[in-house]
Amino acid sequence: MLMVEMLSTGDEVLHGQIVDTNAAWLADCFFQHGLPLSTRTTVGDNLDSLVDVLLERSLYADVLIVNGGLGPTSDDLSALAAATAAGESLIEHPEWITYMESYFAARGRVMSDTNRKQAMIPESAELVDNPVGTACGFALTINDCLMFFTPGVPSEFKVMVNDQILPRLRQRYPLPPSPLCLRLTSFGRTESSLAQQFDVLTLPEGCVMGYRSSTPIIELKLTGPESQRQEMLRNWQIVKQGVEENMLYEGTEGLPAIISRQLTERGLKVVLSEQFSAGLLSWNLFSAQAPILQSEVQPSTDTMSLEQLLEKAKRMATQQQADISMVIGSHHDECLSLALATPNGSYAQRVRYMPGNHSIKVQQDVSATLALDMLSRWFNQRNVFGHYEWLEQAETLAH
Repeated sequence: MLMVEMLSTGDEVLHGQIVDTNAAWLADCFFQHGLPLSTRTTVGDNLDSLVDVLLERSLYADVLIVNGGLGPTSDDLSALAAATAAGESLIEHPEWITYMESYFAARGRVMSDTNRKQAMIPESAELVDNPVGTACGFALTINDCLMFFTPGVPSEFKVMVNDQILPRLRQRYPLPPSPLCLRLTSFGRTESSLAQQFDVLTLPEGCVMGYRSSTPIIELKLTGPESQRQEMLRNWQIVKQGVEENMLYEGTEGLPAIISRQLTERGLKVVLSEQFSAGLLSWNLFSAQAPILQSEVQPSTDTMSLEQLLEKAKRMATQQQADISMVIGSHHDECLSLALATPNGSYAQRVRYMPGNHSIKVQQDVSATLALDMLSRWFNQRNVFGHYEWLEQAETLAH
C-alpha cells in the first residue's frame, strides 16, 4: 500500500494560531481518490527542524505533501530546507520570474525584488505550476520519497493538488480504486443515540460506520471498498430509514445550497427577518446565492407571540411581493420563536433549548439551522414541525 503523508509547516500552524484547514481538506480529497493519509506532521519555521523532518519522513513515506513556506519572506524556508536535505543548491527559474512579473502587471503592480526568492528551487526539482498565485511549487525525490512542495494559501494549494499533483500520482503509481463513501447529515439527534441505533448493524468486511459531530449537526458516514457496494447500499437504506425524521440532506452539498437550488428551480423569492440569529440565516443563504429580495436584522428585544410573529412573516411576504418569508424572533426565557410563510400555508413554533452548557453562538447556529429545516420540510412535503431530542417544542401554530 502506498504510504502517503503530509507535512504542514509554519509557526502559526504549529502553535495553533490558525486552523490547518489544508490538512483536513487534503485528507478528505486523497481519501476520496483511494489515497488515505498515513501520517500528518507539523513543524515550525526553523531550518534545522525542517531539514530533520524531511529526512526522517523520507525514510517512511512513498509520497510526502509539504504545505507552506514558499512565500517571499525570510521565514519561508521550505525551498532552502528541501535543497539542504537533498544536498544540492537552489537555482533560479527565469520563466517563473517572467510569470510573476506578468502576474503583478495584470493587477497594476510592480513585482518586488523579494518575490525573486519564490523562483528559487532545488536544482534537481521539477517545477509544479501554480496558475493562481506567485508561489512556485516543485517536486523533489529524497531517499525514494516523492515530495511535493505546495503553497499554504488554500485556493492555490487546492488547485495545485487537483490539477498538478493527482495527475502525476496517477501516472507514476497504480492507484487503488476510490472507496465508496455514503454520507448524510442529521439535525436534532445526539451522537450517542445514533451510535446506539446503528452500531448493531452487521457491516461487510472493510466497511466502517462513522459519526462526526459539529453542533448542531451530526454527519453519518458509511465507508468501504467499492467491491462491497451492494451490501453497503442495503445497510445504507436501513440508516436512512432510521434517521429519516431528522435527516437534513444526503451527500455533501449542504442545506443552504440545496435550498437555494430549490428556490431557484421553482422560481421562488424569499425575504428574511432575524433577531436572535443576528443575520446568520441571511449569511448562509446569501453565501449559497439564494434569491433573496430583502433581509433585515433587528435587535433581539421585542418578544412577540406566535400569532404576531406569523402575521409579521405574512406581511413581509405581501409587502415585498415574495413567495416565502422566514422570521427568527427573539430568545426569551430559554425559548426561541420562528415563523415561515409559504404560498400554501404559514407556520410558527416556539422551542425550548434543553438544559446544557451551550454558547450563544451554538444557539444561534441552532436557530438558523432550525429555520432552514422548516423550509426544507415544506419543500419535501413533510411535517414542517420536526421532533428533536434536545429541543422541546413548547408551542406550534399553523394557518
